[in-house]
Amino acid sequence: MKHPAILATLTALFAARVGAQAVQRWVPVHFLPPFGAFQGSSLPYSLVLPAQLLILALMCRIAWRTHKCVLQRRPRSRRILAILGSIYFATMLARLLVGITVPGAPVWFRTPISSVFHLVLATFVLVLAAYHRPIRWRATGSAAP
Repeated sequence: MKHPAILATLTALFAARVGAQAVQRWVPVHFLPPFGAFQGSSLPYSLVLPAQLLILALMCRIAWRTHKCVLQRRPRSRRILAILGSIYFATMLARLLVGITVPGAPVWFRTPISSVFHLVLATFVLVLAAYHRPIRWRATGSAAP
C-alpha cells in the first residue's frame, strides 16, 4: 500500500515548512524566504508555532499508524474526510489562485507559501480518506491493489 509513504512524505514537507519558518524567526538565513513570507495570517507566531507542532505530531502519529497497519479503516471516516478534505483543498486552491491573479487582493490571499502548505495539509486529509477505503479481498486471500 502506498498510503503510508504518501502520508509520511506530506508530513516531511510540512515539517520542513515549520522548521524553515522557525529558522527564519530565530536565526535567519539568506537562502530561505523571509519570516513574513511564511506567515499566512495575523495570528501571533507564539500561537501559530504550537498549533503547527500539534498538527505535525498528529500527522506523524497517523502516518506511523498507517505504516504499522494499526489504524482501523472506517468507511464513515472516509466519507467525512473526503468531504472536508475536498472543501479544504478547493478553498486553499482558490486562495492561491486569487492571490496570483487578482491585483491588490487582501494580504491573506497573497501568501503563496502558506497557501501551498495548506494544500499539503488538505492532500494529507484526502490521502487519509483514501486509506479508509475498505480493502477488497481476492479469492486467494490477498489484498487487492
